Amino acid sequence: MREYIQKAKILIEALPYIKEFAGITVVIKYGGSALINEEIKTTVIQDIALMKFVGLKPVVVHGGGPDINTMLKRLNIKSEFVAGMRVTDDAALEVVEMVLAGKLNKAITMQLSMQGVRAAGISGKDGNMLRVSKAVVDGKDIGWVGDVRQVDTTLIRTLIDNDYVPVISPIGFDEQGRTYNVNADYAAVAVAGALGAQKLVFLTDVEGVMRDLGDSGSVFSRLRLDEIKEMIANGIVSGGMIPKLECCVAGVEAGVRHVHILDGRVEHSLILEIFTQEGVGTLIER
Repeated sequence: MREYIQKAKILIEALPYIKEFAGITVVIKYGGSALINEEIKTTVIQDIALMKFVGLKPVVVHGGGPDINTMLKRLNIKSEFVAGMRVTDDAALEVVEMVLAGKLNKAITMQLSMQGVRAAGISGKDGNMLRVSKAVVDGKDIGWVGDVRQVDTTLIRTLIDNDYVPVISPIGFDEQGRTYNVNADYAAVAVAGALGAQKLVFLTDVEGVMRDLGDSGSVFSRLRLDEIKEMIANGIVSGGMIPKLECCVAGVEAGVRHVHILDGRVEHSLILEIFTQEGVGTLIER
């Protein structure tokens, strides 16, 4: 009986957050280990389903780097990166679109459907959604990689209004109809800003924003925008965390009220962060 009472207490703890967040739009950038590890993948899908069933409006923007790398290797196409961005020539672009808009997008859609959630898999080319321009990174041409310039939310809102969870692969196109690979983090920021989402969640492979990368106990549970900018300027954070934090800053500046960095390797990290008092990652706000 004590075990059941404890379960009831956990549900009651979540009640204020369920009431507060009912009806809000949450954009979830889904990638990293959470997209590879089968056990974690299942809990992420369950978390998104629960969010939907208790009244939130989740929108999923997914990556797929490891699957793309695997397919490129199988086809003897070299993987190359500049400042964390994938160099995407004609051959790589064909693989990127096939894996993101095909295999992974439909797999996530099916997994949500198996949880009883109505989900629709789309790419940024559907509904005129992601209009982009060619990206230049560190002064280098890295091929068919795009910066999002405009987001048409008509299709996304139509799906949400009809009780669907949109699952978006980050493929965009330009004014000439040319296809581009879009970094999933930046695509999630653009979509969240255009939708006026109240929350943007990044599932990552780190515990959160840490003062010391070697010390998991140094995770900041909450940070303000000015603190983030100061930390970047003073070198308190470095390496791969900088572009992630820059995305968080861009999200807040785009009007998103709360941006979360979560460890996607932790089971049910989405639910723990959003529906418990302590949370499990870093919350960034203005």
